[in-house]
Amino acid sequence: MTEQPQTLTERTVVTARRVLSGKPTGWGGYAAFAGPAVIASIAYVDPGNFATNIQAGAKYGYGLLWVVLLANLIAMLLQALSAKLGIVTGRNLAELCRDHFSRPVAMGMWVVSEIAAMATDLAEFLGGAIGLSLLFHLPLLYGMIVTAILTYGLLVIGNFGFRPIELIIGGMVSIIALCYVVEMFLVPIDWGAAAVHTFVPQLADGEALLLAVSIIGATVMPHAVYLHSGLTQARMPVRDDGERRKVLRFSNQEVIAALTVAGLVNFAMVMMAASAFHAGHPEVAEIETAYHTLTPLFGAAAALVFLVSLIVSGVSASAVGTMAGQMIMQGFVGFRIPIWLRRLVTMCPAFIVVALGVNATNALVISQVILSIALPLPMIALLIFTGRTDIMGNFANGMLTRVAAVTATAAVLALNFVLILQTFGALSDFPGIR
Repeated sequence: MTEQPQTLTERTVVTARRVLSGKPTGWGGYAAFAGPAVIASIAYVDPGNFATNIQAGAKYGYGLLWVVLLANLIAMLLQALSAKLGIVTGRNLAELCRDHFSRPVAMGMWVVSEIAAMATDLAEFLGGAIGLSLLFHLPLLYGMIVTAILTYGLLVIGNFGFRPIELIIGGMVSIIALCYVVEMFLVPIDWGAAAVHTFVPQLADGEALLLAVSIIGATVMPHAVYLHSGLTQARMPVRDDGERRKVLRFSNQEVIAALTVAGLVNFAMVMMAASAFHAGHPEVAEIETAYHTLTPLFGAAAALVFLVSLIVSGVSASAVGTMAGQMIMQGFVGFRIPIWLRRLVTMCPAFIVVALGVNATNALVISQVILSIALPLPMIALLIFTGRTDIMGNFANGMLTRVAAVTATAAVLALNFVLILQTFGALSDFPGIR
């Protein structure tokens, strides 16, 4: 008698194997392949996105929605390539960097990636803490302690296999999406203007250009590029190239679905800010200001929904960022540390920022600059590996994919370079930019 699978993860693998073997499972069987892109998608609706989207909508109304669409399309391509790398090779991006690059290069990439992991967690951790402190009228430090406890509890669930954490993160993404569906009914939206500006590019001035760069910089994240390959590398065992192609097809479909949801949430953030703040409060640029301004304009319900989405975003994104940091360390240097220690190390910068009295919004801006500096390394490495036939075999990028990926990467890197220059004041002498 065959022993029945006991855990949720084991049952998921068995269901997926039935689908790959051609056995009937119904539509529910295909859900067994969903999960990695859902986890990666939380990076695209983290508190850093909240900050840039609110500023974009408040200052330029619906005018930068096309940038949100562009950023989302680029993210879909990069996440699909990262997932493909893990599925085809059974290795994640950090491991391949260690295997194929010289030791000094690999070690340098690891150090930069660790700094980026801390910068990522700074934004996500502070975002969740700000939400809790505003909702429950707590000092920011207490909000950070509660956020730390919640994220650690979420990470512990990962010890029970990949499926429970996938379902929980999926539920949290759904909560964020639902919050913004509700927000769309509470805040009046000019749907005609939103539709036009989604597909008609325009930049009102130099500041709009720099904000567009910030939106893209806050969307494509280094840890998400690393993480997706790690989530897919051993999740679903495949026996031959035929099964591998099926898993890749399911993966691509999931990437499109998950990042479409994340993209719609970003659209909703910009539209909410445009409707709520653009006409009378274009100066709104901080999360705290947005919350306090929403209450008198549209009532406590709109402000409450906003905070709930921010808290869920911060807690879930912080947990996923810690997962990515653990995977990056193991890939580059071959060992891992206890999850509580990883959680403690990555959240230390946030506590230092608050203890020193640094403005939380300024800290978020600095964290985005650090991520912009770190981003080129995983993106370029991803293009190199997915284009090599000695690594990917018949699954190496075709010409069309290669051109699209190189173009997208060049665009993101150029825009991130502009963001870095602007942040350090190097563009202050150019006309229209200040």
